[in-house]
Amino acid sequence: MLQQKNALFSIAYFPPVHYFSELFNTKEVIIEQHENYSKQSYRNRCEILSSGGKQTLSIPIIKKSGEKQLITDVKIDYKNNWQALHFRSLQTAYFSSPFYEFYIDAFRPFFEKKYPFLFDLNIEVIKTLLSELQIEKELKFTENFQKDYPYKDLRTDIHPKKNYTTINPDYKPKPYTQVFSDKFAFVPNLSILDLLFNEGPEALSFF
Repeated sequence: MLQQKNALFSIAYFPPVHYFSELFNTKEVIIEQHENYSKQSYRNRCEILSSGGKQTLSIPIIKKSGEKQLITDVKIDYKNNWQALHFRSLQTAYFSSPFYEFYIDAFRPFFEKKYPFLFDLNIEVIKTLLSELQIEKELKFTENFQKDYPYKDLRTDIHPKKNYTTINPDYKPKPYTQVFSDKFAFVPNLSILDLLFNEGPEALSFF
């Protein structure tokens, strides 16, 4: 994939591999902080591979009925212990992967500390992932909301219900050995955690 100059991203919770491939190949990364929250997106969910197949891990949010919420105002709902559920799910799915023990301590705080706001949690998740992947990128943020931008806009394109191959024909997922490869054919574009736990420092070669 050729490096592009600028690209605009939404926040995401342990984003999919495609998200990081686009980010890695972008010179200037800009995060949207003035949009309204969009449900059923990667903003509060990620997808991993468990023994039962693809599994979605969702962060519950405190909803305001009938009201649009600015993405930076969305609060996380801790009424149920979703953090323990997510951590157990990762442990069950990836404990036997080659690099789980090497990386898990870097992510453990996200399942212990209670971040009030979804935006703040996800920014720290992305920064930690960049650090663990040894990708040096400065995150910049929008100053206001604009419907149209003069550069690549991925805010709505990277979405669980959209086919990433139609968004960027140049992006072709490279297969790697997954934990349950004896049960399932290769499942592309899962959370970056799937790639990281399975390939470790070689993850960058899959972008």
